[in-house]
Amino acid sequence: MHPYLISIGSFHLPTYGVMLAIAIGLGMYTAIRLGRRVGVDSALILDYSSWVILVALVGAKVLMILTLWSYYRTHLEEIFSYATLKMAGVFYGGFLAALFFTVWYVRVRKISFWKLADVLAPSVALGTTVTRLGCFGAGCDYGKPTSQPWGVVFTSAFAHEATGVPLGLRLHPTQLYESLTTLALFALLLSWFPRRKHDGDVFLGYLGLYAVGRFLIEYL
Repeated sequence: MHPYLISIGSFHLPTYGVMLAIAIGLGMYTAIRLGRRVGVDSALILDYSSWVILVALVGAKVLMILTLWSYYRTHLEEIFSYATLKMAGVFYGGFLAALFFTVWYVRVRKISFWKLADVLAPSVALGTTVTRLGCFGAGCDYGKPTSQPWGVVFTSAFAHEATGVPLGLRLHPTQLYESLTTLALFALLLSWFPRRKHDGDVFLGYLGLYAVGRFLIEYL
């Protein structure tokens, strides 16, 4: 695959970073559009989104470090290294950090948690769709070996060094499985949004459906 989109001399433009930036932009745009439908101020969405993105990125990194603590405990200097900074992190770490931040934020700003959560749920699904394309380019979150014709073979030495993805071996493209799953989830949530009966329905639907999809993909 292509962990770098552009390489000019010592300058490298990472695929994952580009996809993450696109995901953030699309997610914020979607949240602002949906917020307008239910009377949530666009400036508030923009302010909240800017903070929650930062919190989510930190949370994803923290859970990644905890998950790989058997390595990091003997390489403490790697925690703040550029290599760790470039790694994607763990989705649920970012999600939980964002969730706790949101609970605090809505109490301070005195707005409905459930209404805001409904506005954000489709945006998170769309953001995951795009971000997983970055994971596919970088080689992280790779799948088990497979003989299926749609299996992919990674050949980038950098991807192997950065993520540990096996080279020359046909693997399940689990990144694409999740990207397609969350794209379908985004479409479903977007169509459900104007027909929801209570605030929070869309958000809870997202939690349940994403958890099922992710659970099944984890087997691969």
